[in-house]
Amino acid sequence: MSKKKIALIVLATALVSSVLTVMGLMKLLGLGGDKTTDLLRFFGVKRMIEMRYVSDVDSSKLMDGAIDGMVKSLGDPHSIYMKSSLYKSLKEHTAGAFGGIGVTMGFKDDKVTIMSVLEGTPGEKVGLKVGDEIMSVDGTPVSEFQPEEVAMHIRGEAGTEVKLMIHRADEEDREYAIERDMIKVRSAKGKMLDDTKMGYIRIASFGENTAEEFREEYNRLAEEGMQGMIIDLRQNPGGLITSCVDVAKMLVPKGNIVSVVQKDGSREEYDSDLEAVKYPVVVLIDGNSASASEILAGALQDTEAATIVGTKSYGKGSVQVVVPLFHDDGLKLTIAKYYTPSGKCIDGIGIEPDVTVNLSEEDTEDKQLNMAKEILQQKL
Repeated sequence: MSKKKIALIVLATALVSSVLTVMGLMKLLGLGGDKTTDLLRFFGVKRMIEMRYVSDVDSSKLMDGAIDGMVKSLGDPHSIYMKSSLYKSLKEHTAGAFGGIGVTMGFKDDKVTIMSVLEGTPGEKVGLKVGDEIMSVDGTPVSEFQPEEVAMHIRGEAGTEVKLMIHRADEEDREYAIERDMIKVRSAKGKMLDDTKMGYIRIASFGENTAEEFREEYNRLAEEGMQGMIIDLRQNPGGLITSCVDVAKMLVPKGNIVSVVQKDGSREEYDSDLEAVKYPVVVLIDGNSASASEILAGALQDTEAATIVGTKSYGKGSVQVVVPLFHDDGLKLTIAKYYTPSGKCIDGIGIEPDVTVNLSEEDTEDKQLNMAKEILQQKL
């Protein structure tokens, strides 16, 4: 037998052995039938690109693109693959201090809209407003990003510049050049309302320190003689469910706060042990109150621990988990939907306030806050 034939036999044997090994591994992993075929297709294409593409390729970049493509195919604006820089940015944001411009965004109807602008931040200084639509970041249309990826491209090292193309109703589109700064977010701030016994606490978002900050404000206002409380969740885009639950435990009477239901029907219940509600509460919400802020508002509404005032909330009733991967990258994935104590899932629906009060640009005073004060006064 010729050396050439022997070489071909060895090659064929190795190939068959490799295929059988892969198929055996797939079977052990429970990936039979079509799933095995899909994996073979994937690795076949990857190998073909590496061997035959006209230029050199970076294997890691191929995998990044493949993972990114898989996540995008879900069609879920809240699920996103994050390369190392984006993953780092997300971790800094939830920790409460990050380089950025001081705005939060919402993603609805294929638009990226500014939901809130924090006081004293670069975004406020250049004149960005709630309701502004972001069209591009540094010249790249937002349509080329996953929705939640937009925020991570806007964040960056303090002192660097980011350019946003902004669309505002009844005005020509305008590009804003904004210098990033360290955004140190105190997410809960309170005060006593003038000439009243009413405490007011604004929760801007739910980060790692929100529950502690809320408790500090709550206790301080109690010492100042608070007899009732207004909690302002307007323009609050949400955040960490655990932080929201910790705040709810100070306000929601004993029982369920929220139920998180996964694909297989398994449930994770978050409950309050609060024996008695100490103060009457009124909660303010609007169309930019989302996610964790809706959990808190929904729990207080369903347990009749608060009256909800304002306009219908955003309607984000899904739960994401952030999973670290293997190269300082991460995956943010929707894994469950949450249900309020009465069993409602508000995903895509929102929370209807008990008392609806609309605001317009012509208003010279905060009619929603005034209504909240009026309702709370009746409870005192």
